[in-house]
Amino acid sequence: MEYKFSDRVQTLKPSAIREIFKYAADPEVVSLSAGNPSPEAFPVEEIKEISERILRERPIEVLQYSISEGYPALRETLKKYMKENYNVGTDDDDILITTGAQQIMDLATKTLVNEGEVIITEAPSFIGSLNTFRSYNAKLVGVEVESDGMSMEALEKALQENPNTKFIYTIPNFQNPSGITMSLEKRKKMYSLAKQYGVLILEDNPYGDLRYTGEEMPCIKSLDTDGIVIYAGSMSKVISPGIRVAYTIAPKGIFQKMVVCKQGNDVHTNVWSQIICNELMTKYDFNAHLQKLRDIYSVKAKYMMDLMDKYLVPLGITYSPITGGLFTMCTLPSYVDMPQFCKDAVLNKVCVVPGNAFLTDENQECHTFRVNFSTPTDEQLEKGIKLLAETAKKHIK
Repeated sequence: MEYKFSDRVQTLKPSAIREIFKYAADPEVVSLSAGNPSPEAFPVEEIKEISERILRERPIEVLQYSISEGYPALRETLKKYMKENYNVGTDDDDILITTGAQQIMDLATKTLVNEGEVIITEAPSFIGSLNTFRSYNAKLVGVEVESDGMSMEALEKALQENPNTKFIYTIPNFQNPSGITMSLEKRKKMYSLAKQYGVLILEDNPYGDLRYTGEEMPCIKSLDTDGIVIYAGSMSKVISPGIRVAYTIAPKGIFQKMVVCKQGNDVHTNVWSQIICNELMTKYDFNAHLQKLRDIYSVKAKYMMDLMDKYLVPLGITYSPITGGLFTMCTLPSYVDMPQFCKDAVLNKVCVVPGNAFLTDENQECHTFRVNFSTPTDEQLEKGIKLLAETAKKHIK
């Protein structure tokens, strides 16, 4: 029969990253396209211990339904953690535990955005969030990311030209895909502009705990005295993406609507996963675990940059220095056909993600590609960068 799809999904396309993963499944292909944590980073033994203990001592609490807002003990733990470490959260905020940060994007959009209303995003930005926004038929307006974050001049222009903007979406720390961190000056300016133009900010911060070098930056949410910032945090990069636990700290009026929307989505987040997170944060040395992750990734990041300096930079390929997170963006000379370069790289047994996959308009001219250093081994990193250089020599004059 002929299937007639809803207007919301008619124009949606598969994630370019997920499509590339199909090639990356080939054991002969070196994948620099993933965004997965390193296998060394998972607290496997601790999760085993916690799982055995809670299933022995309080199995029904793990296996029974729970409340939609989230496991109460974890909510309290996260409230305390975010307040003490990042000065995030006021008496006018509340916290909701979600099934991954992707659900925060879905619930926020479902709660706030009508069809045709505007969401301003960084350009480039995380493809998963962009596709969620598209699924609600929001109009996406991309604003250029500069070396210190979103262009504030272009942001104000976008706000002036789009009075029906509902929120600004930003990943201020080690942005996916660019790896860039927004300056303090720009964080303050973004907050000021959002207040001036009466729009919200959706601050997505999955990488904030993974800073290797440089000065810590305050969350935009820590500046929020007007109830205009929705904060999204995640356990995916600091504990495990497979457990699907994230959290949003939002003004109570928005929080309450998001809870109702979550009830219609999946009732509540996995209880076992929430208890695992709470136990790790309260009964183990969580700060030591985070430092272990930083140590692992800082070594891998330096190795990646050394390889790029040796093999790619002499060819005219530049990249954003890595100070945290899991990614960097490489830029080809402007005359190189980036999509063809990425296709040829795959044929040469190395996968990267074409930069246009992260734009609000995928047809826009683009000369960048994203590389990930957290997942591959050192041997794979070296092989992959050498293969990229080999591919680049066929395109670069």
